[in-house]
Amino acid sequence: MRRNTVLWTIQGLLAALFLFAGVMKLVLPIEAMAGPIALPGAFLRLIGVAETLGAIGLILPGLTRIRPELTPAAAAGLVIIMIGATVLTAATGSVAGALFPLIVGLLATTVAAGRSRQPVLS
Repeated sequence: MRRNTVLWTIQGLLAALFLFAGVMKLVLPIEAMAGPIALPGAFLRLIGVAETLGAIGLILPGLTRIRPELTPAAAAGLVIIMIGATVLTAATGSVAGALFPLIVGLLATTVAAGRSRQPVLS
């Protein structure tokens, strides 16, 4: 039971983070998202859609008990996004800045592994 509570807590925090980040990438002007590495606007919008859907996928399948196997898949997709974010951040020379996406990716990995072994509502 404790493991389930910990996983739900991590899922909730990650869902809030990715929902915020994803929606911001969808509503902000492309110019406002300019960073040290120039990324195409369409790519940033695609990442925003993926983050938003990933956030929904972390929570909704478990709450509705419909296709709960999608939760670890959503978490795995977010891990892939965080690998890219970590690499791009480190490539700018900000190793300390790369710690945040690395930690978020590790938390998403924990959810992916934990939910693939344990049902969402047990």
